Amino acid sequence: MKTFISLMLVMALLVSVAGCTVYHAQGAQAGGLIGGVAGALLNNRNPWQGGVWGAVLGAIAGATLTDISMRASQEAANQNKPVEYRTTDGRGVYQAYPLDYNEQTKCHKVQERVWEDGRLIKDEIKEVCEGSKSERRY
Repeated sequence: MKTFISLMLVMALLVSVAGCTVYHAQGAQAGGLIGGVAGALLNNRNPWQGGVWGAVLGAIAGATLTDISMRASQEAANQNKPVEYRTTDGRGVYQAYPLDYNEQTKCHKVQERVWEDGRLIKDEIKEVCEGSKSERRY
């Protein structure tokens, strides 16, 4: 069983490092930390196992929520119209509203709001900037 858990940890680490941005990594770290602590506290018989499973599931959830946030804010900025995502059960709502555009920095300001069970749990303004990436590849 320990070998299986170790293998799962290594696979989760490789998957998380392979295709994520800095923001995905931050979301995965926060989710992993919270999930690990919660899993360890909830599993009385084997706190290590609960912590590992909680960390893996929390990291996946954190990276996923970060991805949804990034995509919706970029979509709101690019299309210059509000974007809303809802969970299938309707308990969670994510909204992004375009506010302003700065011509000098080429950045859009977008207001993000996250609702859970009708309560506002996140309300922040972030910048989405236009940019280009160039790399030398042979």
